Amino acid sequence: MRAVLDGLGRSSHVDRRGVLTRGARVAQVALVGATLLIGGATTQAQTQTLAALPDASAAIERGGSAKPVTAWTDFCNRNPAECAVDTREPASVEMTPSLWRSLTAVNRRVNSRIKPMVDQAHWGVVDRWDFPDDGYGDCEDYQLLKRRMLVERGIPRRALRMTVVIDEIGEGHAVLMVRTDRGDYILDNKTNAILPWQRTGYTYVKREGQDGLAWVSLNGVASPVTTANR
Repeated sequence: MRAVLDGLGRSSHVDRRGVLTRGARVAQVALVGATLLIGGATTQAQTQTLAALPDASAAIERGGSAKPVTAWTDFCNRNPAECAVDTREPASVEMTPSLWRSLTAVNRRVNSRIKPMVDQAHWGVVDRWDFPDDGYGDCEDYQLLKRRMLVERGIPRRALRMTVVIDEIGEGHAVLMVRTDRGDYILDNKTNAILPWQRTGYTYVKREGQDGLAWVSLNGVASPVTTANR
């Protein structure tokens, strides 16, 4: 305890230990409050991040090797780099808000930009896989363009697999499967919604392999001859 003068020159006594103790308590309360605020902000950020991601899916079961459709083989002869498999790339990617935004943006952009046209009218053949650089194409052409755009954004091609399905009207159809740590998702020209594969209503036949040029079968379903479907 020490004597001090107040504003009127009168002497009073101050307990330094009491002042220090009260100061320490105030600092402690402030620290606890700051910790709670930081913790609350972190929890909110985590919640927002999870909300920005799609529902978790599952990886589709694969079977043995499968032959690609003939039009794919022809496409690869014309565009070998598009079909090469680089095993140094990851076979699946982490589903992040940034990836999800890229997928949804590219899917919507291509679906709105390309006009549907069957191969017979477009190319004069029943089934041809190609990039719709003239603004027209059918299902596989949409997906090839989406894949090219996603690869340009840094997404490994090995995690983006061209896939053949039987659609809701029983016809052959091509979609793009994105393989992630949250499961396999489908980009489709028939909808802007990117869905887990099991929610599309399609029957999955086969897709590109991830270890070589051979395709892999899915669910053991017989393959359609073509995917000439808008």
